[in-house]
Amino acid sequence: MLRRLQAGLLYPLLERWSKRDIRSKAALLESDMAASFARRRALRQARLADALAAAGRDVPYYRDLFQRTRFDPQRIRASVDYLQELPYLTKEILRAEGPRLISDRFPIRSLHARKTGGSTGPGATIYYSSEALDWTAAVNAVAQQWAGKERADSELHFSSRFPERFPLQDRVKERIKCLALNRHNLVTDDFEPRSLDRLWRALRRARPYLVQGHPSTLYALATRLRATGPDARGAFRIFESTGEAIDAKKRETISEVFGCRVINRFGNAEFGVVAYERLDELGERLQVLDAVVWPETRAHESGAAELVLTGLLNEAMPLVRYRTGDLAELATTDAGFFLCQVVGRVHDLVRIGDRLYPTHYVQDLLDRVGGIDEFQIEERPGRPLLLRLVMPDVARRDATVARLRGWWPGGLEIEFVEFHDLVRCGWRGKFRYVVERRAA
Repeated sequence: MLRRLQAGLLYPLLERWSKRDIRSKAALLESDMAASFARRRALRQARLADALAAAGRDVPYYRDLFQRTRFDPQRIRASVDYLQELPYLTKEILRAEGPRLISDRFPIRSLHARKTGGSTGPGATIYYSSEALDWTAAVNAVAQQWAGKERADSELHFSSRFPERFPLQDRVKERIKCLALNRHNLVTDDFEPRSLDRLWRALRRARPYLVQGHPSTLYALATRLRATGPDARGAFRIFESTGEAIDAKKRETISEVFGCRVINRFGNAEFGVVAYERLDELGERLQVLDAVVWPETRAHESGAAELVLTGLLNEAMPLVRYRTGDLAELATTDAGFFLCQVVGRVHDLVRIGDRLYPTHYVQDLLDRVGGIDEFQIEERPGRPLLLRLVMPDVARRDATVARLRGWWPGGLEIEFVEFHDLVRCGWRGKFRYVVERRAA
């Protein structure tokens, strides 16, 4: 009863207080995605033409590009094949062009910055309008309804434990948000047995309907529970895998140990959640939320297909034909676009001092420090780890070293480098965050 009160009363109050508009967008999106794909596809094609026209009119980078290539967005209404007249957008272009990819209609001070990950090259900053952020929240809500979760059902979110305490105002805001969303936040750091045991006790007390987080975290917990004996089946109903790729072994282990359904999704900082596994679909196909992006693939030199997306909702910083750096097969059926065989980011485990950490935790802490464009950890047998940081602001480096050594005393050495000093391997500069010592 309390949970339904929170969903029906507290959430609308918080939405109004924070000047957000999420529920109406979620209702519109739910109704929209229920329409036949034939109807949706026609609407998306028209929306794509409108988005490209706005980009060509209001965004300096696209104004110049369309003029140079003599691209006419209105031809998209006749055939989406005309989209191929435009070159691909890459993360390198994002970094180089920066503000020229932002619409003239949106002052940058009014926008919300989101940093991309570095698994497919150096990170970049994406800017969202407030309305676009509302759309991403609405997409999350609708996608979780596909998984069987209603707003009144409780959810639990794994987040990183920071060594520093957040300001009181931020903590109060987060607490109110969690009450309105019927959400629990469980902070995690290392994968040591005592930490996993603590995580299990907290998860059991929370009794959520849905758990959301990195699959590596829940897989480590599942492995621990299977070894120590507690029966974890029924602790929650759904696990929503986020933040990194989930392989068949992790999926099977998590499902078996917790007796839950494992739901995969695909998203990134550039667009938010763009594809979600459906309950009524066989296999592990993810349905593309075609209201969010127009999907394509391009032939990759590896012989696989690389996913290419054009955003339809973020007018502040429209991304056209953006190479995501992720490999996936794109299937078109009578029901919609589907992604299969998605190959995305993989995180490593690294021992700093006497504790074993997932690299997504290290990344969260470095993002908290700020000003760090990229990092890489080199393992050196018999010596402390070497943490390489790409940090352009030289004036902040000493303070950063002091802060990190306060968190991990004696566990690593720190070196400031340029992007070209990082060890890259595989296609398109895709790399693991942890590398072995380089030969002299």
